[in-house]
Amino acid sequence: MKLSLGRPAYYRVKRGQTIASVAKTYALPPRLLAAENSLDGELFEGQVLRIPPPCGNLYVVRGGESKTLLCGSPENFEKKNGTACFYIGQTVVL
Repeated sequence: MKLSLGRPAYYRVKRGQTIASVAKTYALPPRLLAAENSLDGELFEGQVLRIPPPCGNLYVVRGGESKTLLCGSPENFEKKNGTACFYIGQTVVL
């Protein structure tokens, strides 16, 4: 028998939660959660968010690294992370 930890497909926002706090709960970059839900502002209580399925490991970008080095190509990086932004200290999905 195989044990697997499930991740819910949806999440209902509680009072006072932010995109960053919900993303941290599910080990996601905030930009990826925002892109998945087409968010352009803060969350509100009761809002239902789609939680994307796990698609890789989280990694913090260090100096000298590139999108191509981390994800194979800039296009693959943008698809996995929901943004074209890339900077040192950023948490990204590999």
